[in-house]
Amino acid sequence: MSRPVRTNVPGGVHVVGVVESGRAVTRAALGHGADPAHVLAASGWAARSAHSATVREDGALELTYVVTRLDGIPPAAPQVPRDADVATDEVGEAYQRVAAYAVVTSERGVLLTQFNSRTAIPGRWGLPGGGLDEGEDPVDGVHREVWEETGQRIELGPLVTIQSQHWVGRAPAGGVEDFHAVRIVFAATCPEPGEPVIHDVGGTTSDARWFARAEVAGLPMSSSWRGLAALSEAVSDTP
Repeated sequence: MSRPVRTNVPGGVHVVGVVESGRAVTRAALGHGADPAHVLAASGWAARSAHSATVREDGALELTYVVTRLDGIPPAAPQVPRDADVATDEVGEAYQRVAAYAVVTSERGVLLTQFNSRTAIPGRWGLPGGGLDEGEDPVDGVHREVWEETGQRIELGPLVTIQSQHWVGRAPAGGVEDFHAVRIVFAATCPEPGEPVIHDVGGTTSDARWFARAEVAGLPMSSSWRGLAALSEAVSDTP
C-alpha cells in the first residue's frame, strides 16, 4: 500500500511530452519523488526543454516538455539523499510541494530574496517565488509570490526550466519530511522597479533587494539556485 502524500496540488501533477509540431505523444502522472525527465524516459522519450506549466479545469497541473525519441538506455533515478541529522531508519512524511519562481531583471539589476530563520537555510539568497495555492495556475502564482515577497509588479517571459528535487530532511519545526520539491521557473522583467517591500509578513523572507549583476556571484545563494543557467545568463547580460 502506498503512503499518503501531502501536496499543495491535490488535483495531481502530470507530465506531458509534445513533439516540435505540438502534438502530445505521451503523458503520465508525476509520482512523489519522481523527476519529469525520468517519467518521460520510461515511456521512450527524452526531455529537450520545458514548454509550459498550466492547471487544467479539473485542477490537475500539467508540466509539458518538448521531447524527442529516446536514443539509448533511460537514465537511472538517483538515490534519495538524507540530511546529516536524519537517521537511516527515520521515515518522513511524504510531501510534494509545487512552487513557481522568477528570474526577475530590470534596469536596477537582479531581484533576489533572503531566507529567514523559519527555513533551514537562513541568510541564503534565492529567487522570489513560492508554493502554489490550491488550484492556482503557476503564472498567477508567480505574480502573487513576487508581489508578496518584494512588492514588485513584473512582466512574465518564457518558462525557462522545471526543477525536481527529492530528499529526506528535517523541517525547521523538527519533524522529518520525505520532501519532493517541484520548482517552475520563469524569466521576467520589471518595467518600473521600486524599493523592495515585503508584504508577506510572517513568511519565510527576511529581505528583498535589487543587486547589480556583478554582485550576484559573491552572494551566498541557496543550493537550488546555484548554477541555474537562466540566472547565470541574466547576470552576464548587459543591462
